[in-house]
Amino acid sequence: MTDTIFALSSGVPPAAIAVVRISGPGTLDLVERMAGPLPEPRRMSLRTLRHPESQEELDRCLVVCFPARTSVTGEPLVELHLHGGRATVDAVEEALACEAGARPARAGEFTWRAFENGRLDLVQAEALSELLRAETEAQRRAALAGEGLSADVERWRRDLLMLSAMVEAALDQSDEDDVPADRARIDALASALSGEMHALLARPGSERLFDGVRVVVAGPPNAGKSTLINALAGREVAITSPLAGTTRDVIEVPVRLEGVAFLFTDTAGLRADTADPIEQEGIARANRRIADADILIWLGDGEAPDAGVATVIPVYARSDAPDRLGVQTERLRVSAHSGDGIQALVRQLLDCARGLLPREGDVALGRRQRVHVATAYHALAAFSAEADELIAAEHLRTCRAAFDALTGRAGTEEMLDALFGTFCIGK
Repeated sequence: MTDTIFALSSGVPPAAIAVVRISGPGTLDLVERMAGPLPEPRRMSLRTLRHPESQEELDRCLVVCFPARTSVTGEPLVELHLHGGRATVDAVEEALACEAGARPARAGEFTWRAFENGRLDLVQAEALSELLRAETEAQRRAALAGEGLSADVERWRRDLLMLSAMVEAALDQSDEDDVPADRARIDALASALSGEMHALLARPGSERLFDGVRVVVAGPPNAGKSTLINALAGREVAITSPLAGTTRDVIEVPVRLEGVAFLFTDTAGLRADTADPIEQEGIARANRRIADADILIWLGDGEAPDAGVATVIPVYARSDAPDRLGVQTERLRVSAHSGDGIQALVRQLLDCARGLLPREGDVALGRRQRVHVATAYHALAAFSAEADELIAAEHLRTCRAAFDALTGRAGTEEMLDALFGTFCIGK
């Protein structure tokens, strides 16, 4: 935190404008040596940028300064808006690196410093990470909504501190007959807080928005699974062949349909009469993927395997094959070759996905967040059910610790490194 860091924060050159961001205790002195007198805070001003040693002119650029109290990192920060050629950016970064105490930023280091200096908490940093990797409109909106979780948690934490104070007061005054414990108020506050956390935990999480709704295509050998995957993906992603048993291993294909992310899995044909150990392993893997699926597209003419999958879409595949024409069936008739039924299948997939994804504008928990909110919820439930006030107070401490871990007031260095390592260099 004593170093001054710098990085290109805009896109890779060439571009019309390249923004180089500099942050750290020596920022203002460093930029003043290169650009002369600094402009007023938060006002862009044109300056000639020179090498601090040779005084060679590097560029004429716009300079804007942010004092520590108003900067995103919580320390002095300057942005240089340069002409966006590679040579210009390289020359400026080389000049900055010549200064003692200045170095290129590591991935996510600007955001790390913002976190360390209290400019944002861990929940806000995670929302920013999701916004940066958003590729669909639904992902972008969910990331923006996720920033609201930080305000909710802070409000819960204040309520919990009030609840803890009330319980501690009841403990301190338990031997004074003239000071009644306000148990009704304590129970009401705990119930309201628990209800909000329960409602949040009941919502779909954010994982499927970014990882994709898991769709497994399964059925007996030579049922047309790989051909159907290719038709849904709109490209050749799986090997197809008229020979049964072509697919031996699972093949995962990320696909976006009308802005919704799916992860399609092609599987080995299911049958019980094979002695081939490789095919047996492929079938075992297929069964494991079916058990983990959100949606199963079943291409067999018999019943789908009972693997606990919530949604099964039975498909009458290869519906235009001569031996399958004219057969009466209630299954969705699909031909991957002619395209018949493909759009109807896509519509069913999208309808099923809506129930698995967060609604627009709703706060959706990630995996890590769900663990800590669930810990807090169960601790609060244990508090409400506990008659012994000393043990009940301990449950509240567990709840507070879960909130601190959620926002980053308490946490492990390894987890923080993993999060900020997902950011780009200039963020």
